[in-house]
Amino acid sequence: MDKKLAELEQEALQLSPESRASLAEKLIRSLEAEQDAAVEAAWIEEAKRRYRAIQAGEVTTLDGDEVFNQIRAQL
Repeated sequence: MDKKLAELEQEALQLSPESRASLAEKLIRSLEAEQDAAVEAAWIEEAKRRYRAIQAGEVTTLDGDEVFNQIRAQL
């Protein structure tokens, strides 16, 4: 752990429980925002890959109603 992080940690631990909880929530939200952006980018790339595969005729698609009818028939 670097010196600055250790100092921040010590200062944070001296905060009131409410302030520590607020800080923790903000830190967690900042991590989730980064993860959300990465997940969104991955899904966009996957959607593009699937679209290209459909356009190239590499895969066939099914109508949504047909898919649900097949699922219902299996249940």
